[in-house]
Amino acid sequence: MPHIKMARKSTDTDMTPFVDIAFLILSFFIMATKFKPAEPVKVETPNSVSSKMLKEENAVLITIDPDSKVYLNISAPKDLAKLKSVIEGINKTRNLGLTDAEMESFKTVPIVGVPFTGLKQLLNLPLKQQEKVGQPGIPVLDTLNNELVWWIDEAKKAFAGGKLIYLIKGDNNSKYPTFEAVINAMRRNEEFKYNLITSQEGAPEGTELYKEQIQGRK
Repeated sequence: MPHIKMARKSTDTDMTPFVDIAFLILSFFIMATKFKPAEPVKVETPNSVSSKMLKEENAVLITIDPDSKVYLNISAPKDLAKLKSVIEGINKTRNLGLTDAEMESFKTVPIVGVPFTGLKQLLNLPLKQQEKVGQPGIPVLDTLNNELVWWIDEAKKAFAGGKLIYLIKGDNNSKYPTFEAVINAMRRNEEFKYNLITSQEGAPEGTELYKEQIQGRK
């Protein structure tokens, strides 16, 4: 019987469509990714060993920079109305005369590091200028005029009935009197629990935490 010869076909695969798909996926991730914004204040925190990572939702973050200047950031990503409540309370108790637009600007201000007398000027600036402007820090060293006391008081009122954590982030070169003044501001508001933000480092070999970290990597 005669044999039927099958036509031979090339085994080469055209990869052009796959390259196009790869570039489309890459372009999607580049456009959709949200990069972490630069910190408004550069702080070199001390190292520590910890098994927990802090969440910054519904938090009062107090930052002390290398020059011992104090800054404040209040975060409430799921309820911005609480931030409006904080600035409305500050405006009323300190008689600052802030406008509705200025108080609305407080919701997006990256960080506050000015005395009450300079708050109106800060909130009047566009967001990009707020990020770049040099701030003198919140006055805390005068025991009779520790302005951080008022900020913490209004934050407590705004978050009453909910969970609010206090975070203190201090630079290695900041001075102790400033840190003490920050703690005194919290004590005057009867807040005795707070978290210190530090740089994460590995646990010493042989400790229980070290063994847990090794197990977690397997």
